[in-house]
Amino acid sequence: MKIYFSPCPNDTFIFHAWVHGLIPNAPKLDVTYADIDITNNIVTSSNDSKPDILKISYAALPWALSEYELLPCGGALGKGCGPLLLTNNKGIITQDPDSLSGKRVAVPSEKSTAYLLFRLWAAQNVASGVGEIIVMPFHEIMPAVRDGKVDAGLVIHEARFTYQTYDLTMMVDLGNWWETDTNLPIPLGAIIARKSLDLEAITSWIRASVQYAWKHPEASKDYVMNHAQEMSLEVAKAHIDLYVNDFSANLGEQGYEAIHTLLNRAAEQNLVPAIK
Repeated sequence: MKIYFSPCPNDTFIFHAWVHGLIPNAPKLDVTYADIDITNNIVTSSNDSKPDILKISYAALPWALSEYELLPCGGALGKGCGPLLLTNNKGIITQDPDSLSGKRVAVPSEKSTAYLLFRLWAAQNVASGVGEIIVMPFHEIMPAVRDGKVDAGLVIHEARFTYQTYDLTMMVDLGNWWETDTNLPIPLGAIIARKSLDLEAITSWIRASVQYAWKHPEASKDYVMNHAQEMSLEVAKAHIDLYVNDFSANLGEQGYEAIHTLLNRAAEQNLVPAIK
């Protein structure tokens, strides 16, 4: 069975047990480690050799639903982990979102939850609309904002802790905005599987792998760290603690509500196709 997921600690922690044959009756996995931007593009392409199971951003889910089914476990929803919109204080008043009107904003992807949150926030707060949206590699965004190549930049993950070193200012924490506006977690990464497969069995194997990871947290340490891209053990553990939570075992009513709220709002802004 072919599966694609990222080398990030939350994914390797969740899938360690299944990958290593520790889940009874589960088939052997053929794993490809791929960044979520790659998997997002896979599900929106016409490629016939798509994997059986893969991790994508919830922002890409509407394009996947013709071939794939969202599984109720294995993914990532969370609080306190949202993207930030940063400025360099040149021509933009941090306390006034309308000062973004007509400005150039750099984003790491147009099929990401971060991008959807930014566009939904801007629709409510920037009356005349932002200007040009520029997609650029994540690691180039903060230098581009600092150097004035763009007026603002959307950043994720570790940039929450490093943006001050670029002399940048946070205009809005979009995670805090979303949680205040909806009282819901942020839908980040979804696990999907081909509709033609035994989805109930796959769900049980993934859920068993999550439960094994929680019961034996040390068992996956070497596997996690081998793929952690030079993270320290402490950072990897913090990453797991943030993104592997109750929603990873079961989306539940609140998880599904968060997903539908995000995608329905995005569809109203014509950012994604409408879902049922």
